[in-house]
Amino acid sequence: MSRSAVSRTITEEVTQDHRELEEYYSKYLAATTEQEQNQWANQFRWELARHSAAEELVLYPEFEKYLGDEGKRIAESDRAEHLEAKKLLYDLERTNVTDSNFPTLFKKLVDDLREHMKSEEENDLVKFEAAIPREESEKLARSFQRTKHFVPTRSHPGAPDKGGLPQTAAGLAALPFDKLRDLFASFPAQETV
Repeated sequence: MSRSAVSRTITEEVTQDHRELEEYYSKYLAATTEQEQNQWANQFRWELARHSAAEELVLYPEFEKYLGDEGKRIAESDRAEHLEAKKLLYDLERTNVTDSNFPTLFKKLVDDLREHMKSEEENDLVKFEAAIPREESEKLARSFQRTKHFVPTRSHPGAPDKGGLPQTAAGLAALPFDKLRDLFASFPAQETV
């Protein structure tokens, strides 16, 4: 049976995003021209912003719902880690790829994210999947993917991050401006992503 014929779980969706972020960073490191570096840095930024917002809107409220007090603690910890990543991403977005600080800033962001992703994959998602039926996980995976189409594509560290109406409204307000800025940004060719 093909992979697309089988519904994926929320863990599979989140983990796939994590692997894509790693891949984009690797391609940035392997880039031989400034243009390629810029394209892969933009691709990384675009995916990280969407991924983080989708986790905050779809996944973290469900941690709280299904895992009780421990879920609230996990969600708060993950939101705090996201805020730090958003601040670094915000700084990265405002730094030219040719700036001598860019590689160091990018590496710091990726190193911090690796710790977050490892903890999420090895602890948070394992506990969460054990607490919910597979059908619920598949439903959340679909919601996670849909949500990524309607969230900001740039870092907004000052925006609400607890899900619900405030974060949704802030995201919808920022989205057109982010999309407009993306029109003028350089990205890798679709077939290389």
